[in-house]
Amino acid sequence: MRQRVDHGKSAREMQMSEIDVNDVAIFVRVIELSGFANVARERRVPTSTVSRAVSRLELALGVRLVQRTTRTMMPTDEGRLFYEDVAPALTVVRNAARGLEGAGGSPRGRLRVSAPHDVGATFLPPLIVEFAERHSLVTIELELSSRMVNLVEEGFDLAIRAGPLSESSLVSRRVGDIEWDLYGSAAYLREHGAPESLDSLDRHPCVLFRPRNGEVEWSLRGPDGNVSVRKVRGRVGADDFEFVRAAILAGGGIGLLPRMTACADTVSGQLVRVLPGYTQHSGALHIVYPSARQVPAKVALFADFIVDSFARLDLHNIPRRKQALWPPYSAVSQSEG
Repeated sequence: MRQRVDHGKSAREMQMSEIDVNDVAIFVRVIELSGFANVARERRVPTSTVSRAVSRLELALGVRLVQRTTRTMMPTDEGRLFYEDVAPALTVVRNAARGLEGAGGSPRGRLRVSAPHDVGATFLPPLIVEFAERHSLVTIELELSSRMVNLVEEGFDLAIRAGPLSESSLVSRRVGDIEWDLYGSAAYLREHGAPESLDSLDRHPCVLFRPRNGEVEWSLRGPDGNVSVRKVRGRVGADDFEFVRAAILAGGGIGLLPRMTACADTVSGQLVRVLPGYTQHSGALHIVYPSARQVPAKVALFADFIVDSFARLDLHNIPRRKQALWPPYSAVSQSEG
């Protein structure tokens, strides 16, 4: 018996009407992330689930969208054209959904953040607490690690990274510059005095970051330009800024610390900057996150919050200010000189 097609539709039209929008969205992410496995990790599903979704879409369209081999995946000409047509439409849908998510200031869900130990232990805690208080439906999970995590494969929403960025498909936003200064504890300086010049550092024990054979080299920028202080020696050293900071606070001597790491202790008076004419620049702090095409409201708002908070910091002038500037997002009084 011959099957009748309703309303005069052809079999091809019936087939086209069965396209699953979810399959289209998966195909778009396969192209954007260059592979089935990456999308599977992002969605936390088996790779076979992603492959079947693309196969269903190809069957519905009646064309092959991707060429698969054991090692590579490449879009066909038809697949490339289809992606160029549908990706902008999906972006519109995602942006609309993002607008609903953020309606009334209510982003929601888990936010996984990766950050270096020193930034996460000193600069971030008050900011994360403030953000969580503002957005009560967001749960923040912070992982402190010195390693470079793979955001997509390991399920992180964003990362805060210090220093130069490697080439990648991640979106990056500059937070600010990383400046290092020389510090000693108030108690140490009362007992031993402060160094009056770079040459006088020889008369002080130093707390070293990543020493080799008990010494390091400090590359500083001073009143007369760049200067290198070779063979800075010390009896205490470590590869972790938090330890270096704690050792300086314990009276171990003079040490070089990122300004943001020493910020709270400088405000409290426990750390004092010495040789203030000298500093070290070691690059910038960035926020990175995957694909700008689909940025959840919680990610966008958190990134904006961190960038804005850092911009309001007056790290350069903290040593001479009398009032507390911590937490770092506190506004600086306009009446100050």
